[in-house]
Amino acid sequence: MNRTLKTTRICFKIFTSALRNRLNLKRSVVCYFIFVSKMNGYRRIFRFRNIIAAGVGVAAVTAGVATFAQCSAAPAPSSWNPALPGNIPDTGFGSWNHNWDLRDPRTFFKRPSSDGESGAEKKKVRKKPSAVRHLILIRHGQYNLEGATDAERVLTPLGVQQAQAAGKRLKELGIPFDSLISSNMSRAIQTAQIIKENMEQKDLEITCEDPLLREGAPALPEPPVSHWHPDLHQYYEDGARIESAFRKYFHRADPCQEKDSYELVVCHANVIRYFACRALQFPGEAWLRISLCHTSLNVISILPSGRVILRTLGDGGHLPVDQVTTS
Repeated sequence: MNRTLKTTRICFKIFTSALRNRLNLKRSVVCYFIFVSKMNGYRRIFRFRNIIAAGVGVAAVTAGVATFAQCSAAPAPSSWNPALPGNIPDTGFGSWNHNWDLRDPRTFFKRPSSDGESGAEKKKVRKKPSAVRHLILIRHGQYNLEGATDAERVLTPLGVQQAQAAGKRLKELGIPFDSLISSNMSRAIQTAQIIKENMEQKDLEITCEDPLLREGAPALPEPPVSHWHPDLHQYYEDGARIESAFRKYFHRADPCQEKDSYELVVCHANVIRYFACRALQFPGEAWLRISLCHTSLNVISILPSGRVILRTLGDGGHLPVDQVTTS
């Protein structure tokens, strides 16, 4: 009796262990029948042990095939993609356009002339940009909002202080700036002049007062806002003009440019915000999601490869807290 009970316990342990590890299914089922026969006294069942073993073998093969099929089946769809740096939903955002400024050297070629082409000409065509263009976009200082005309919308006393602080900040950087360009609106010209005076860089002059850089409505903002509704025709007029300004000033360096350049552009909040979105290949309609304080510094670098780096956006660190304004 004790021997039978001991055998039964051993068989039961083997059976449960085999099932738990999904190993040796045939052995586990046979042991189970031993367990049943010992408990109930049905030893005659072992007359059919060969048939039972064959059946268990078929069952084991079937179970193995089913398990393999389940493991090799395609995983269920998931919003997480290991190729992405985090659980970022797919917004349909496109890949980077390396020829956004239409100046990618790989797209240039020169048809050979009928009388042949010299080696110097070939080398000139194949020359690639090597310098970096740094654009420092500066919003004008606070101005008189009550002015009826552009001539009356000049800087307030606070706006003058803001422009002075911006000029001193640029001087502290110790960078030899190559050019200074301004919008042709009064508040931008006045800001540029004050900045130049405080920079104390003798060879720097306002080289252009560009009407393309005037303030305007670059595009219908998305999402729409309730506090600003210019006439619809203004988007068509201003949008084309501001886009032209972007194409004029935003491009990689000319292949003949040997040194990195630092170019100052004094203009307006809407223009700068649109430029930032376009340069980073973000939707232009997103421009109104950005806020810029007066005389804030916004630095965008254009690499020879066509890559664009936004180094600072809305930097007003040169202003005391009580002088930071947006309107």
